[in-house]
Amino acid sequence: MTTFTTTGRYRPPAPLGGRRPELRRADARRAVKAYAFLAPALLILIGFVLLPAVQALITSFTDASGFGDPTWIGLDNYIEALGSGPVLRALLNTFLYAVMYAPGVILAGLGAALLLNRDDIPFRGFFRTAIFLPFVISMAVASIAWSFLLDPNLGLVTYWASLAGIDLGDVFGNAATALPAVTAIAVWKNFGYFMVIFLAGLQSVPRHLYEAARLDGAGRWRTLRAVTLPGLRSTMTFVVILAIIGAFQAFDQIYVMTQGGPDHATETLVYRIYTDGFRDFKLGFASALSYLLLIITLVLGLIQLRINARHEEELE
Repeated sequence: MTTFTTTGRYRPPAPLGGRRPELRRADARRAVKAYAFLAPALLILIGFVLLPAVQALITSFTDASGFGDPTWIGLDNYIEALGSGPVLRALLNTFLYAVMYAPGVILAGLGAALLLNRDDIPFRGFFRTAIFLPFVISMAVASIAWSFLLDPNLGLVTYWASLAGIDLGDVFGNAATALPAVTAIAVWKNFGYFMVIFLAGLQSVPRHLYEAARLDGAGRWRTLRAVTLPGLRSTMTFVVILAIIGAFQAFDQIYVMTQGGPDHATETLVYRIYTDGFRDFKLGFASALSYLLLIITLVLGLIQLRINARHEEELE
């Protein structure tokens, strides 16, 4: 029988006897099929992600070295890491790298997306592909190529710069230029990927907003500030988090081009984890560093999500 609440709102009647048995069996069969399809991926995630992460967490509380039985030492690895000069310097280098990399790759990707989203640009498909292509190349291969290009004696870029009266010198051998050079190469390689994300975000901005802005006499700069950037807010949040995570995972280009030098100027936290764990066999200490890196990345991501949520509340 149809019923109404005290406020007069319609409330559907409760089903008599619950769902029929044949419907419950059909739901159960669908659930079994769904879990059967998910099982291979879940097993891979459990075996290669979850269990190693748990094992690394346990190892971080020991003095494991890969030889002999490890001894439980509690928080000693974390305390040592937070008071270690080399670790703090690697953390500072990581933050400096992130400060240069994240804005650089986001601005370059956004600028390329805005330019190649215009209908009056000829050969848009070619330029989009050309800009995205470096992302397909592995960072190790790109780093080897740039090591030759910037070689102080044989590099083509160094030679071309000398023709213009610019003496680049040993870019990777100078503590003042090594980290910016490594960052610039990472930006060059990855900004095409961010361009593709921004291009997808630009397609979701309603066309009628641009038409209304044009009718109101808004120029390109005002349209960018009033229509495009607000429409890209959710995309920007995703891109910022992605850029921050990528910045804190910098390793390949540093391992290939500088090995953390000169004088530890390019030694990041991930490179420090590698040297402590696989060169010095301090597996427990390296595991503690990896979890400190996880905590830092998680906190920065949550801060960005909170800032975005606050902006959305203000818009509402």
